[in-house]
Amino acid sequence: MLYKIKIGDEKFEVEVGEVKEGLAGVTVNGEAYTVEVENYNSIFAPAAISLSTAATLLQASGSSSIVAPIPGIILDVPVQVGEKVEAGQTVVILEAMKMENNLVSSIDGIVREIRVQKGAHVKTGDLILIID
Repeated sequence: MLYKIKIGDEKFEVEVGEVKEGLAGVTVNGEAYTVEVENYNSIFAPAAISLSTAATLLQASGSSSIVAPIPGIILDVPVQVGEKVEAGQTVVILEAMKMENNLVSSIDGIVREIRVQKGAHVKTGDLILIID
């Protein structure tokens, strides 16, 4: 679901993907993030998400899991298990709709697990990588 929101004087284009296992793929102005959804155990209806919830999701990108924000094909995983990564570093390159999307780490940490390989097809919400 795509939203255009304004926080203060800044405008954001926010696309919220499927919520799966308490995580959602969110794209903000073309940058992909993985966010943790608070109160996941309560009923969550993406069609009913409010602009204030979308703004909250913008600030909730501290998750250590990277999930696919949209369906696509894994072009590259430029990190390895055990590698130290920094917040903002590209950890996965995903092709979707003939565009390359850099999925970046939201935290400084170490890659604990990689669940995909180059060429793998992923769906929205699929777990790709875990960073501790």
